[in-house]
Amino acid sequence: MRALNWNGKELSLDPAYPTPAADKSTALLRVRLAGICSTDLQILRGYMEFRGVLGHEMVGDVVEGPRELVGKRMVGEINFACGRCSFCSRGLGRHCPERRVMGILGADGSFAEYVAVPSENLHPVPDSVSDEEAVFTEPLAAAFEIVGQIEIEAADDVLVLGDGKLGLLCAQVLRLFSPHVTIVGKHEHKLKFLKRLGMRTALLSDWKPPQADVVVEATGSTSGFKTAVEAVRPRGTLVLKSTVAESHSLSLAPLVINEVTVVGSRCGVFPPALEALAQRSVIVTPLIEKVYPLADGLEAVAHAGRPGALKVLLRS
Repeated sequence: MRALNWNGKELSLDPAYPTPAADKSTALLRVRLAGICSTDLQILRGYMEFRGVLGHEMVGDVVEGPRELVGKRMVGEINFACGRCSFCSRGLGRHCPERRVMGILGADGSFAEYVAVPSENLHPVPDSVSDEEAVFTEPLAAAFEIVGQIEIEAADDVLVLGDGKLGLLCAQVLRLFSPHVTIVGKHEHKLKFLKRLGMRTALLSDWKPPQADVVVEATGSTSGFKTAVEAVRPRGTLVLKSTVAESHSLSLAPLVINEVTVVGSRCGVFPPALEALAQRSVIVTPLIEKVYPLADGLEAVAHAGRPGALKVLLRS
């Protein structure tokens, strides 16, 4: 099969990459669409020291595997847990110490014609949800993970730092729980999308940080952490979403002095995201900037890495 393969030094389009196999517990999906995200770009800078096929945002059709799944359009949760350890027995498979992660850790991803996913990780896509919407399931689930970890009150002032794809999704999700959500970013053309939805936005260059009850750091940059710490009120909550390859340092003293609760937030489960897509309570398709064929995958990745780029997709 064709696949975008990262060998640790170079990303290349391999025309004859081995096609993964299905078995009684693993399904083989023909990828319809795959999304390029900031984590993929960070991997190309050394994050997680991954080698293999990139990509973890996808929608596809099951072509081999358990009979009851064949022919169905599916999305797949990206953490492949062992199912046997103490973490898995407590429902914490996303933190299984033996887990593999699609396109990130020990498992090939979806920048290919086919991808193998454990059957238990798959979720059917409602007929009312298009491929272009379904490909956002994984990052939207990551946004919903925030409200699975902390309670957002209707009176809370909520601040989202970063107008990347994840930040724009987090802001929409959080507004479902509090009307007092503000997103701060560097790109006016991105913020206009949320303005049209009636949300409060601010350009970073014009913004003076009022302290908020909940601050979500989704800038994808090391400088964003410092800004986030300054923006959270005493006894507030700081949610960290960014994953960056570069090393960085940060004084923890303000967090201790102000008794700030710090929450690391990563992947989420898929049902809330699929429900939101089906109900159109979160709007995603305006975030798509361009769709490339897999054959032009190198150009697509370069496009996704441009400052200010919105979502770039690959069609197999």
